[in-house]
Amino acid sequence: MRRQTLVKRSFTIQGHRTSVALEPEFWAALDAAAAARGSTPTALVTQIDEARDRPLASALRVFLLREAQEAGRR
Repeated sequence: MRRQTLVKRSFTIQGHRTSVALEPEFWAALDAAAAARGSTPTALVTQIDEARDRPLASALRVFLLREAQEAGRR
């Protein structure tokens, strides 16, 4: 099994710079989710950040999991 590499991206959220490390597949899903909303990844990350109750990387993964589950129900 090949070891998965995390990719780090930086965002400015509420005036503060923060970095998040996720697997490339999650970044691709985040980019697609933002595009589907006519938004940017930064704007979507900001929305998720405002509603989160867990670390940001975990909140992003859970958001994207729920998106995929919802898409599977359609």
